[in-house]
Amino acid sequence: MKARVEPHKASPAAYRAMMGLETFVSKSSKLEPSLLELVKMRASQINGCAYCLDMHSKDARAKGESEQRLYALNAWRETPFFTDREQAALAWTEAVTLVSADHVPDAVYEHAKQHFSEEELVNLTTAVIAINGWNRIAISFRMVPGEYQPAVLKAEK
Repeated sequence: MKARVEPHKASPAAYRAMMGLETFVSKSSKLEPSLLELVKMRASQINGCAYCLDMHSKDARAKGESEQRLYALNAWRETPFFTDREQAALAWTEAVTLVSADHVPDAVYEHAKQHFSEEELVNLTTAVIAINGWNRIAISFRMVPGEYQPAVLKAEK
């Protein structure tokens, strides 16, 4: 399997722009890293992005996420494994990712704003936008899953 294009080489400026968004989300959004990994995983599941699922499952585990929660993420509504705040974030992630289906229903917004400040909700939305963008890049250019290793694990080698 070979990628169609290596986006970071083909258009370094576009890649830097995406990385700027990613850096904001990870460093300045004030959202918990564990929550962000769940959001990245859930959007990637919806979009069917194998590259991002591989990457973010590794990142989540490296940051201490349990296998049980990762395996159950696709059925998060049916489990007791996620906090109310995480459930609100996952519902928001699904609604924003699938925006053409229901245009982010009022009920999902009302639930989310019970658990997130306005700033956090804008930042959470930005995180969903970022991972959806990465999913579209990875899927479009057939980025090959499997070789990515999180920085934590790279440092141990």
